[in-house]
Amino acid sequence: MRIGIDVGGTNTDAVLLGDAGEVLAAVKTATTSDVSGGIVAALATLQGKHAFDPIGVRAVMIGTTHFINALVEARRLAPTAALRLGLPATASLPPMVDWPERLVEAVHGRAYLAHGGHEFDGRKISDLDEDELRRHAADMAAHGVRSLAITSVFSPVSAEFELRAAEVIAAELPEMAISLSHEIGRIGLLERENATVVNAALRELAAGIVDGLTASVLGAGILAPIYLSQNDGTLMDVEHARRYPVSTFASGPTNSMRGAAVLSGVGNCAVIDVGGTTSDVGVLTRGFPREATTEVSVAGIRTNFRMPDVLSIGIGGGSLVTGTPDSAAVGPRSVGYRLTEEALVFGGSTLTATDIAVAAGRADIGDASLVAHLDRSLVRAALERIAADVADAVDRMRTSSAPLPVVAVGGGSVLLPDVLAGSGEVLRPENFAVANAIGAAIAQVSGEVDRVFTIEPGRRHEVLDAARAEAVERAVAAGATPNSVEVLEVDEVPLPYLPGGATRIRVKAVGDLQLHGARAGAPEVAGV
Repeated sequence: MRIGIDVGGTNTDAVLLGDAGEVLAAVKTATTSDVSGGIVAALATLQGKHAFDPIGVRAVMIGTTHFINALVEARRLAPTAALRLGLPATASLPPMVDWPERLVEAVHGRAYLAHGGHEFDGRKISDLDEDELRRHAADMAAHGVRSLAITSVFSPVSAEFELRAAEVIAAELPEMAISLSHEIGRIGLLERENATVVNAALRELAAGIVDGLTASVLGAGILAPIYLSQNDGTLMDVEHARRYPVSTFASGPTNSMRGAAVLSGVGNCAVIDVGGTTSDVGVLTRGFPREATTEVSVAGIRTNFRMPDVLSIGIGGGSLVTGTPDSAAVGPRSVGYRLTEEALVFGGSTLTATDIAVAAGRADIGDASLVAHLDRSLVRAALERIAADVADAVDRMRTSSAPLPVVAVGGGSVLLPDVLAGSGEVLRPENFAVANAIGAAIAQVSGEVDRVFTIEPGRRHEVLDAARAEAVERAVAAGATPNSVEVLEVDEVPLPYLPGGATRIRVKAVGDLQLHGARAGAPEVAGV
């Protein structure tokens, strides 16, 4: 068996899957303010619904909103510094130059420039000055910096200077948590640097969160390994999550999209995930979320790490309904996880989209008699407003005039009509309400290569084959079963403005998770 858990802003969902991937039990509980409490409650509810031997669980997969919430709310962020290697170039735009001021203050952001960096073809901009790095390290210590992001120009091409700078800083400041940009972002200096600084600011929180998740699962008697969902729909182990918390930012909508693909059997479609607070619209290609091709703004910060192309709108089960039948509005404000306290059907005093769904007979939640008085015209107008806004979001995600099949998942998808304007029939697969947890439970493991190669005449196929092999090796190193790995995507973009046949090549390989039994540090038990 394996367990998938997805922690959303309103609900924490959990599913228990059997050997063949069948759903043995599925539960939905309220997310708690500490989030880990919601996981404990979900596991207990899952055990009550379908009794299982914890020793028989082979893996637990968790999608969490901990880290993105911490950044958006600018809380629990470590004092962080950004060290850029590129002088005498790049000095005109210092690190964090385009950050919102409140986030710079939240991380006590300090910026340092040093010599180093490479050109796209690996030529040095300047040599590393280790004495300069030591002086910067002394200043960091004097100002209480606890986490550091190191970014070198074109480090995805050559990581030499980032690795050496990390060694020099670590020798001076052994307790410093260090994040390296070539391990996190893609080509594009400022966006990659931003992603690395965000990751660094979350490192201390990540350690505490991972320990909390581990304790929650262990408290349920489960000794199996724990994995966290990544932005691209694949998994990472908890040690990877400690080092790269930024990789979890979009795990919620990504899990829902992967779950939609498995439940519906449709690999190429638009997915609408309607939760308690937002509706996320994305597009699946061969069962995986289409990735954003441009930089992605997170809490007002431009980044370029792997993120799905998702459009979020403020419509969910907890959305506030306001206005009159002639001008009904739904969202973007929401009661969130307080739905069971504030919605009319639960005895509250706030009119929400869930109340509208119950009044229209689309959902059987709470006490329907408490919404029997609602004006039928208002109910109809609110549902029409939701349908129109969601249809517009789907239309904006299409890249051609050809209609896309639409799959609706999430507990709030009862708000959607059976036929969506411009898209046709809306598919609602079995267990659609917990597609996010199912997506976490069935997630695979990936490996990716994304860098600029110099391709000599006649060697194109040789370079592409080498990139494919490297992506496969990275997937296996991340925990994929070797004979299950396949190359999912190959993107090849010539860069005519650079000399030497420069070509940006991106290869992504995925494979099934290789389960090994009890996690490190847990006692080995037969059957795990």
